[in-house]
Amino acid sequence: MLTVNALADPISAYLDSLIYERKLSKHTLTTYAYELTQLVALAGTRALNVLTPADIREGVIRAHTQGLAARSIARRLSVWRSFYRWLALHTALENNPVAAVRAPKRAKTLPKALSVDDSRTMMEANQSKLPHALRDCAMVELFYSSGLRLAELIHLDLEYKEQTDGYRSVGWLDLPGKQVYVTGKGNRQRTVPIGRKAITALLAWLTVRPQFVREDARPLFLSSHGRRISASSVKQRVKRVALTAGIAANVHPHVLRHSFASHVLQSSGDLRAVQEMLGHASISTTQIYTSLDFQHLAKIYDQAHPRARKRS
Repeated sequence: MLTVNALADPISAYLDSLIYERKLSKHTLTTYAYELTQLVALAGTRALNVLTPADIREGVIRAHTQGLAARSIARRLSVWRSFYRWLALHTALENNPVAAVRAPKRAKTLPKALSVDDSRTMMEANQSKLPHALRDCAMVELFYSSGLRLAELIHLDLEYKEQTDGYRSVGWLDLPGKQVYVTGKGNRQRTVPIGRKAITALLAWLTVRPQFVREDARPLFLSSHGRRISASSVKQRVKRVALTAGIAANVHPHVLRHSFASHVLQSSGDLRAVQEMLGHASISTTQIYTSLDFQHLAKIYDQAHPRARKRS
């Protein structure tokens, strides 16, 4: 039976295998070594190969009680699980005691969203008529108007294209219909309406767009080199527009998507409609915005209710 005395043979042998076989970095090895010392501490005087799932769960509970974050507990379990898989290959160990043990669920972090006032300020900040500025304004308006993902926006074509070389549009603008067709996660297609302000911005961009066209005229948004604009460029442009508007927060395309969702929910209360417009497969994914909506309502309550207002 393998016994545990400090960092005994099984631990040392496993760490050696990580060095010479998997060639892990020094930083990763340090992490593995530390997490394995925690396993040794949990085992106490017992052998590692007699620990049970109940013992592992006890270790998880102890770590959670001591304030270790769910992410860190998940990492610890991952190290332990890998160690026991290795141990099973080199000993008579039959069952991995960590296999069925899961870390506590991580608390869902609320998506960051701009206030309605900040959103309006950002949308109206760029008054330049330069071609690049008109393009950037159209992109920002479309993100906020329709809640598009970054990948969905950059893959939009000016119109639907299906060519003999196999090319087929995955997303396109339907200006007469005041909507865009997009293909989102899981290859799910959806149609999303475009707001009045975004349509105005798009029309302004389309008047100067021919200046950007080179060989490929399909993309709706083009770079100065005439190619489909890249994700990194869009991120930079969105951030620049926000800074121009005096918004200090780290604004990126997904912040505008979150702002779209939370503001539509605040106005309508229609969670199912927001789910459809965002392209979420499950309503549970969209429900996180109800927390944002509650925060908004709570703020209004604190400001308006005579029993809630703070005395000055």
